[in-house]
Amino acid sequence: MTATTDLMIAGKPMTGLGAAWDVLNPATEDVLARVAGADLDQCDAAVAAAAQAFDAGVWKDPEHRSAVLARLADLLEIHAEDLVQLIVAEVGTPVSTARPMQLGVPIAALRHFATLAACDRDEELRPDSGPVPSRSFVRRRPVGVVAAVTAYNYPVLLAASKIGAALAAGCTAVLMPSPLTPLTTLRLGELALEAGAPPGVLNVLAGDVAVARRLTEHPAVRAVSFTGSVEVGRQVMRQAAGTLKRVVLELGGKSPALLLPGADLVAAAEAVHLRYLRNAGQGCQSPTRILVPHRRLPEFVEISHELYARVRVGDPTDERVMVGPVISAAHRARVLGFVDEALAGGGTVLAGGGRPADRRGYFVSPTLIGGVSNAAKISREEIFGPVAVVLPYSSVDDAIQIANDSELGLAAAVFGDEDEALAVADRLEAGTVTINGGGGFRPDAPMQGWKQSGVGTENGEAGIEEFLAIQHVQVRTE
Repeated sequence: MTATTDLMIAGKPMTGLGAAWDVLNPATEDVLARVAGADLDQCDAAVAAAAQAFDAGVWKDPEHRSAVLARLADLLEIHAEDLVQLIVAEVGTPVSTARPMQLGVPIAALRHFATLAACDRDEELRPDSGPVPSRSFVRRRPVGVVAAVTAYNYPVLLAASKIGAALAAGCTAVLMPSPLTPLTTLRLGELALEAGAPPGVLNVLAGDVAVARRLTEHPAVRAVSFTGSVEVGRQVMRQAAGTLKRVVLELGGKSPALLLPGADLVAAAEAVHLRYLRNAGQGCQSPTRILVPHRRLPEFVEISHELYARVRVGDPTDERVMVGPVISAAHRARVLGFVDEALAGGGTVLAGGGRPADRRGYFVSPTLIGGVSNAAKISREEIFGPVAVVLPYSSVDDAIQIANDSELGLAAAVFGDEDEALAVADRLEAGTVTINGGGGFRPDAPMQGWKQSGVGTENGEAGIEEFLAIQHVQVRTE
């Protein structure tokens, strides 16, 4: 397992001169590494290096950009086993999930962005014959330096989505991971240089809140892409507003899973439970509000009991484990606090609950809560843990109203007859809707949060458009 603690600024590894902290393994509580973050001067240097690389034109050639992104994907594949081990150690994702989700998906994303990097997006409009005849061209140009700030839960995937789009568009970037999981991202910076990215095109910093603030406020940064909580997303937007930067915010979710009256409950329950238990519930699109017909609630609870009994919680290096730890002791306390508050308010544990006894690490047992309404705190706020609530409904219209009664609108899931499910999907206020479990990751499909779940779009062609400025050139022909 290869780990670096060096920052990457202007193509050179550098020791951070700012605050230092220990990076812990959440499954064992052992120290993986001590990381020294950037100070404010190093943050400024990283932005200056990105601006200089952009202005010098070293990243202007689309074919070069495409080749470097493709090579970076290849290097992730070559170093896959080391990277998976590092992700398992610093995030706590079970290895059986880490291989496809934490690494396989970002490799696919980078390869798709490599293809998009070579696309010519300029266009010529139809001639205008009067009153002043003219020809018009629409050109799309990279906006400049992008600040990409990622969350802890999927460090390589989130980095690939952000820098893949920004670099494919022709921008340069400063990438800053969560201080909870910086090691894989710092390694990504080394691999980008090895892939042929010119110095300054991609700079990677670790740092504290002061560094993140400097980065998002910096006048030379033209766009900010951030993944994290709604609260911090609001702060990032305020900081970017001082210079009217573009912002792309992928924020929280409280996604509903709507099980239609005729749904196959066994298949639906398995798909829903395993989806929100993935990565110990630390996923923005986790379907943690499960809407079940009143009359089928006992059946669903029985099925859930049986499924929970088969879910193995524990050592994330064990191929049989499905649920690993949450990221920290503080986060474990937060997750359990939601459960305690729900129980104090009259809720009940329908399946699972508690935490594994006699085990080090920040583990929370899968927990299914009932006896609460959609107005309860546990039903409204993103928990980011292996906890879900069951909300009975009386009719499909009632279910849709409950599903849409949220400040968030990142994703939703519907289970049942396909035609009926598609009709329901059309009425849901969510940027992504899956039917009967959906499918695998689509790097060509846009992801957009509705309501307070985000601003802007990630992935696909729409994700690249976030980092392109449009120029209209009009030529008089007479």
